[in-house]
Amino acid sequence: MATRTQFRLTGKNRDSYMELVSDFPLASIKSERHLVEAQRVMDGLLGRSALDEGEVTYLDALSDLVGAYEDEHHAIEPASDAEMLRHLMDAKGVSQIQLSRDTGLPKSTISEVLAGKKPFSRHVIHKLAEYFHVNTGILAANI
Repeated sequence: MATRTQFRLTGKNRDSYMELVSDFPLASIKSERHLVEAQRVMDGLLGRSALDEGEVTYLDALSDLVGAYEDEHHAIEPASDAEMLRHLMDAKGVSQIQLSRDTGLPKSTISEVLAGKKPFSRHVIHKLAEYFHVNTGILAANI
């Protein structure tokens, strides 16, 4: 028995969606070859100047399928605390000494984190998140 939902594509939006589904069906990505084809379709859609609602809906669904495959088969390990701190410092153009002065964190703590000898503590995470204007969750990935 078919169920009815409030979400419906009609007219031109339905036509564009169904045309895309016909050309490249929405199904779980099962191989690297399938992934490459899905990315090619996504690139084609992203290269257009404007997308209608049907195309956007299709692109969202295909992106989710690609993301699920990549999460399973091409997972990216989180950056270490040292790598994250080094990146933030480089991006802001600050030295260890300047970071210590601006945050009140001891120079030794900053040095130990950068050397990979010490992980971020909750206190350090809060100070760095405030200083670099980032969400604490970004810095707490390894806790």
